[in-house]
Amino acid sequence: MSLRRFILAVQFLTRLPTPQVSDFRQEDLSRSAVYYPLVGALIGGLLAAPLYVLGDRPWLAGVLSLLVWVWVTGALHLDGLGDVADAFGAAHRDPQRFLEVLKDPRMGVFGVVTLIMQLLLKFVLLSELAASPCWLGIVLVPAWARWGTLWWSQRIPSLHGNGMGERFTWQLSARAMWLWLPPLVALSVWLAWPLLLALPLVPLVALWWKRKLGGISGDCLGASVEVTETLLLLALVVLGPLAMGAA
Repeated sequence: MSLRRFILAVQFLTRLPTPQVSDFRQEDLSRSAVYYPLVGALIGGLLAAPLYVLGDRPWLAGVLSLLVWVWVTGALHLDGLGDVADAFGAAHRDPQRFLEVLKDPRMGVFGVVTLIMQLLLKFVLLSELAASPCWLGIVLVPAWARWGTLWWSQRIPSLHGNGMGERFTWQLSARAMWLWLPPLVALSVWLAWPLLLALPLVPLVALWWKRKLGGISGDCLGASVEVTETLLLLALVVLGPLAMGAA
């Protein structure tokens, strides 16, 4: 394990305090992406704390877990989701118009409404999960979503040759993506098998972007992370009781 690259991955994906990395090189950002699923599990561990401590007060556990989620990630992927929602809302099925709106830093009504609905969804699902037998599965939800970024970046062309999605994966091998799959599957089987929904979900997201736009950008990656996390939370809440019943 390269401690330097792991620290860079933590710095890029979270607001957690880390040692300063000197002599930064552009390729470091790309190579650090191999640790994104591990950073996702670290985020998931922080989200699990309120659910564990306040399991008998699910609404409070849900809102505190959501606050931790937004803070620790710096709303990085929420920003991408809002931008993508604005672009789709104003594009009227015109791919060129989509790209133009995506570059606009201002947030429009489509983005605002989408972010409100996304945060509301996560709050309700986290509150439900606090009272669920599969609550510990939250640890792997961000891990699977960040594994998804490796898949999408490898399997979908970049919409912007010098965009963020291109820059962090240009030296990332497909081997890094496959190495994470066995431990994620094994831990999902152990903690909460509904998380295995990620196995078809991640490729389906890639297929959707290919057919919709023919490529992906950094904002699209962020939006995909948010959607994947919400759907995995939904799977834990809806299928969790069945999973524990079968066990």
